[in-house]
Amino acid sequence: MSEIERESMEFDVVIVGAGPAGLAAAIRLKQVNPDLSVVVLEKGGEVGAHILSGAVVDPIGIDRLLPGWREESDHPFKTPVTADHFLVLGPAGSFRLPNFLMPPLMNNHGNYIVSLGNVCRWLATKAEALGVEIYPGFAAASLVYNDAGAVTGVITGDMGVEKDGTHGPAYAPGMALMGKYVLIGEGARGSLAKQLIAKYQLSEGREPGKYGIGLKELWQVKPENHKPGLVQHSFGWPLDMKTGGGSFLYHLEDNQVAVGFVVHLNYKNPYLSPFEEFQRFKTHPAIAGTFEGAKRIGYGARAITEGGWQSVPKLSFPGGVLMGCAAGFVNVPRIKGSHNAVLSGMLAAEHVAEAIAGGRANDELASYEEAWRGSDIGKDLKKVRNVKPLWSRFGTIVGVGIGGLDMWLNTLFGFSPFGTLKHGKADYATLEPASKHQKIAYPKPDGVLTFDRLSSVFLSNTNHEENEPVHLIVGDMALQQRSEHDVFAGPSTRYCPAGVYEWVDKDGNAAADPSAKDVRFVINAQNCVHCKTCDIKDPNQNINWVPPQGGEGPVYQGM
Repeated sequence: MSEIERESMEFDVVIVGAGPAGLAAAIRLKQVNPDLSVVVLEKGGEVGAHILSGAVVDPIGIDRLLPGWREESDHPFKTPVTADHFLVLGPAGSFRLPNFLMPPLMNNHGNYIVSLGNVCRWLATKAEALGVEIYPGFAAASLVYNDAGAVTGVITGDMGVEKDGTHGPAYAPGMALMGKYVLIGEGARGSLAKQLIAKYQLSEGREPGKYGIGLKELWQVKPENHKPGLVQHSFGWPLDMKTGGGSFLYHLEDNQVAVGFVVHLNYKNPYLSPFEEFQRFKTHPAIAGTFEGAKRIGYGARAITEGGWQSVPKLSFPGGVLMGCAAGFVNVPRIKGSHNAVLSGMLAAEHVAEAIAGGRANDELASYEEAWRGSDIGKDLKKVRNVKPLWSRFGTIVGVGIGGLDMWLNTLFGFSPFGTLKHGKADYATLEPASKHQKIAYPKPDGVLTFDRLSSVFLSNTNHEENEPVHLIVGDMALQQRSEHDVFAGPSTRYCPAGVYEWVDKDGNAAADPSAKDVRFVINAQNCVHCKTCDIKDPNQNINWVPPQGGEGPVYQGM
């Protein structure tokens, strides 16, 4: 620990992240042993503030965690899936894939369309009723280690630090929260998980982590355009057949429709903008009609783990474990991860409770690492392990077709003729020099169906203190100019969905020509929606995302 004098609090278990994994772990710990002291840290200003997902939820995890939930009146699972559509989009038309061609695991009947943020708010009330302490507005900024190198706790971020690093008049040092075990459930590409994976070499022998960026809008639509329970997925246009990604359109309750777009971050063209592709997608004839006369009421973006079975790092380390999206438990073709997050939180809790009951503390929970692949999480991910690499290798049409066949073979016979395919390069290494690609001319937003980044970020309720240190750390600014700008034409200005990054000329204006030389890199950290895409896609891994002050960032409502 540093020389700063910090308040210290002792718990049996410290959990980082009040998402589905963290809250499920907290609830399960108290179910197994009500006497355990459990604390959950959440960097958002409230539980659910930073939660963003489609979301269609498979209730397998909730059924096991809270078996009687369906008899309650206040649960957030209001809209069961009533129809499942799969579309292939071309520039001007579309066709629907017959449902009978889809492997059974792609069937959404029995699932629910929800706001995952509201699910987490509901789970938080369950956890608190059991005696779990939840601290929203506290970002876990660093880890505490003992002399043996095991994790023994976390330190929350200092508050009131000025941009120059000095302590302002409102300075308050972060707290040390110490535990017998620390459970990391901070979501995709979390800052502490990154540190732990590097320190303990948890990714050794695994495939590189793979990611997508998911962008989402929430709309209030006209009643005649609302079809409660409709789930619609598509792939194809506006992306080319070599760029992975797809869309979702979910009709919730109260005339609300969630529309989203996912771009796999292994794309090659530095001129591609996931945000602009999302806006183009909404103009397709098969999509635009839903939003006629509608009002956009929410926007957000976040990274999605896509590596699956072969990219999951070792999950146990001395003193704790990784859970949920921090572990990489998203099922890519199903576009679902919350069910596995809940299951992993429960699994971790059971192994932690058993260890504490045996008098153990701060050692490695190897039993959790050994158990997950044989659990329902592993069974879920193993069936789809080759879909992402096949898509990446053969492109959308051929890759998706072969991937579907592979899922059928895994489902019916429990094997794949491909074995387990490798992913290849990490996402940052797939970007090609700008000289190999043409610029993409994206249409201007109309302010009715399509929008710009800044008006979108406004809907996310994002806020950061202007005078705090920038939480997006550029390791080598000269390298950023020499490579990210000069070689790759500044892709940060396009992959960021929030307008955080700009290359500006000597007058401070955005450089219209990506090849302009007399430019400087500007970071508008106040716009950051905490999606972590820059941390993943920067071609030199030269940008490091760290948490800002607790309670900052987006405040998603109904997302």
